Amino acid sequence: MSAALALRAAIRQRLAADMTLQGVLGGPKVYDEVPLQALAPYVVLDAIESRDAGAVDLEAEEHLLTLNVWSRQAGMSEALWTAARVAFLLGRDDGISLTGYRLSNMSWLATDAKRSADGRHRMAAIRFRAMTETAAA
Repeated sequence: MSAALALRAAIRQRLAADMTLQGVLGGPKVYDEVPLQALAPYVVLDAIESRDAGAVDLEAEEHLLTLNVWSRQAGMSEALWTAARVAFLLGRDDGISLTGYRLSNMSWLATDAKRSADGRHRMAAIRFRAMTETAAA
């Protein structure tokens, strides 16, 4: 498994397990691919860009990733509150366990919120930077 896949799996697990987030979403609605019948609100693991960040003696990667919160509630409150919860849960890199890798750092970079073109949805894009290293054998 690549570091990017391990990171995405760990993020999904962390978010889906949070009872406060589940309460807002109406369940563990954190998706890599949104089911056809899914109803907002939900969180989607979107883009990830990974690059080498290692030194001669260290295999490390930097990941820039985006998660999107989708909401149908009028106004931006639900999307922004959910985005803030996601940023809180992932901005504390403690307790995020990756298979085959170690998360050395994860930080929130920015949140952008907007109305969708159809006017029926609100979307908050949350961007993070994460650093992973190969786990010691």
